[in-house]
Amino acid sequence: MKTLFKQTALAAMIGLSTPALASVAYVSNEKDNTLSVIDTETQEVIETINVGQRPRGILLSKDYTKLYICASDDDTVQVLDLATRKIVDTLPSGEDPEQFALHPNNKHLYIANEDDAIVTVVDVDTKDVLAQIDVGIEPEGMAVSPNGKWAVNTSETTSMLHWINTETFEIEKNIVVGQRPRHVEFSKDSKIAWASAEIGGTVHIIDVDNLEQIHEMSFKVPGVNQDRVQPVGIELTSDGKYAFVALGPSNHVAVVDAETYEVLDYLLVGARVWQLDLDKDEKHLYTTNGVSGDVSVIDVEDLKVIKSIKVGRYPWGVVIDPTS
Repeated sequence: MKTLFKQTALAAMIGLSTPALASVAYVSNEKDNTLSVIDTETQEVIETINVGQRPRGILLSKDYTKLYICASDDDTVQVLDLATRKIVDTLPSGEDPEQFALHPNNKHLYIANEDDAIVTVVDVDTKDVLAQIDVGIEPEGMAVSPNGKWAVNTSETTSMLHWINTETFEIEKNIVVGQRPRHVEFSKDSKIAWASAEIGGTVHIIDVDNLEQIHEMSFKVPGVNQDRVQPVGIELTSDGKYAFVALGPSNHVAVVDAETYEVLDYLLVGARVWQLDLDKDEKHLYTTNGVSGDVSVIDVEDLKVIKSIKVGRYPWGVVIDPTS
């Protein structure tokens, strides 16, 4: 990377066009208390950053200047400056933050506090706690709709999706889903929400306008015991073509037709696949595989796994900075 920066500077001085920099992927390693930084062009780890204890959920600010990190065992959210890749601040989070979601206004951070059965809403600019919302037992997943209208929390033990009005910070509806819901992903137009139920082995499709379930999916991976098929992370392509579902200890990612909800394929990845993210061109999908300590790279066009990248111990979350 140093060579590339020198080439860029030299090109600028003599008036040549500068080489394009690839985007980078950030991976949280919950057992090492680190982030691995992956160059998505070379598909190699280029840096390891020390962070707080047991980092799990990570997300980018809407202007791509900061990375927020749930340091779960430190009971805080850390703020990483992406220009320097240094921790520059912390935010109040409540106890045991695991997943969170940022409102499109780039200010309101919704944090699931698993131990306290609440969702904490923090203003990232002022650090003020705007609300603490009582939800079900063991809240885990958090998502905010792209249009900013809804924040959704999943409570593992209660097996519910809690729909929070982002203007009033009040729950307007609870939807019962399969056992141990872990993650919610919205379509780009905010009309459909996908929710995974880990122990239930299901994914639930919700019509957002009516707040009603319209479909329930299950998965059968050939040669894998059914109790190991545990849906967790979900990633949707922006063209509405595919949904990718991480199936946990089955070590597979399901490829789903996002319009018909038909499972098209199962792709073998590393052990205990957890979270997913697409690169900036949506040509490659990156998966975190906790037990095998690696990241699998999937070619989206060919629907094939093309590489495994070794990272830290128990990689959990992954996000890709499209501007780097």
